[in-house]
Parts: sequence; structure tokens; C-alpha cells
Amino acid sequence: MKKVLTYGTYDLLHFGHINLLQRAKDLGDYLIVGLSTDEFNKGKNKKAYHSFENRKMILESIRYVDEVIPENTWDQKIKDVIENDIDIFVMGDDWEGKFDFLKEFCEVIYLPRTVGISTSKIKNDLTLVK
Repeated sequence: MKKVLTYGTYDLLHFGHINLLQRAKDLGDYLIVGLSTDEFNKGKNKKAYHSFENRKMILESIRYVDEVIPENTWDQKIKDVIENDIDIFVMGDDWEGKFDFLKEFCEVIYLPRTVGISTSKIKNDLTLVK
């Protein structure tokens, strides 16, 4: 069985997220999503609308996702890859090169982002609505 791992906050879920998850799942048999915890997001100065538990529940309901694990720190990725016997690590290409250190442990693939959508764009568009 080929296992794939990706990470993210997955707040304000949109078709770009689904597209990434589907393409990640297509690379293997079992997709694990490392989901940023509320505490980790706070440390990154990133505010999520939905709580970790709600984001986890949403992700677990997506057919491409087989398992959701908490992302508590930047440094846990090597441990997660080894402990979960990961074959492929996947991130969006906006992270290109940032996780190449994992190539010692698994294949690393950066997938192109879905054009025309992002959580930042949604948040920005919503602030324009009055």
C-alpha cells in the first residue's frame, strides 16, 4: 500500500482544497492529512474561522481523506513520515523547495495550486461585501 501525506489548515474549505486532496489521493492508496491545530495556527499568527475539531470532522467526511492527524509543530514532519510509513509527501507548489529535506525519507511532490481560488482570496472578497 502506498501512503501519501499532506498538511494544511483547511479552513474555509473550497474547491482548491478538494482538488489538492483528490490529486494527492490519486498518487497512492491511503491519504493522511496533517491538520494544523488551533494552538499551532496561533503560533503562526494564522486565524482559522473553524476550530480544529470542526475542521477535522469536515476533512474526515471527504472521500479522498483516509486519516487526519494533528499538526502541532513545524518540526514533526520527519517523525510523521517515519511513524506512518509514508511513501509520498505532497504540498502545493507555493511551498516549492521548503520540504526537500524529506526526500531522504520519502518522495516529495509539489502540486500546482488551483488557479483562481485561495482562502486568502475568499477572506479578501468577503471583506469587500457590504
